[in-house]
Amino acid sequence: MSAKRKDLRQDTSGAVMVEFTAALTVFLLLLFGSVEFANVFYQWNAATKAVQWGARVAAVSDPVAANLTAFTGVENGTLPGVVLPSAAYDCVCKGSTSQCTGTMPASAPACNIGATGLAALQRIVYGVSGATSCGTSTSNRDMGMCHLFPGLTVQNVEVEYQYTGLGYAGRPGGPVPTITVRLHQRLTPSTVDANVLRFQFILIGGLMKIGNAAFPDFIDLPSFATTVTGEDLTATGS
Repeated sequence: MSAKRKDLRQDTSGAVMVEFTAALTVFLLLLFGSVEFANVFYQWNAATKAVQWGARVAAVSDPVAANLTAFTGVENGTLPGVVLPSAAYDCVCKGSTSQCTGTMPASAPACNIGATGLAALQRIVYGVSGATSCGTSTSNRDMGMCHLFPGLTVQNVEVEYQYTGLGYAGRPGGPVPTITVRLHQRLTPSTVDANVLRFQFILIGGLMKIGNAAFPDFIDLPSFATTVTGEDLTATGS
């Protein structure tokens, strides 16, 4: 009996299989982790480029805040040519609600999106061809944000028009705002919002439950935004 126990203690058959299984697990974890990291990095870069492109298109397009097309700065008796007062206007337009909110001078049109503003937002997101969904881009000039970040829709995008000292009352080309294009963000950590863009993990997200309780396979994208100076705010020149 003691001889049999001694043989069992010295028996190493199957050790290679055990060692291989342990090493394979670590190798696959590193491999899948590398793939996930590369995929996340791609999504991060795509989101960055998308807001940069969207801001550039917005600078040479009709304003999403449609009220700015009628805003002259002389509504309160301000003389033409006079510099507009500080904080004269600030309109934030959200594709998720199809509304613009913010502040405008007294007697000036209130922040609103309207039909023309929605069309302007679609132009920023889907391209200058006037499409209402993300189709195939025939050239770089026709691209929208969705061509750089696949799956992006108008519901995921916010555009802000803010006065920061440029332009003057009665300017023939209209106001000269600074324009910020950003991706829609979650209002609170516990809010379930389908319009918030998220990193998508294709391999280990569901296994490791790296997201939140509502979306275990996803993590919200951070606040991607780009700010540029508006130009003529008209689609006819672009």
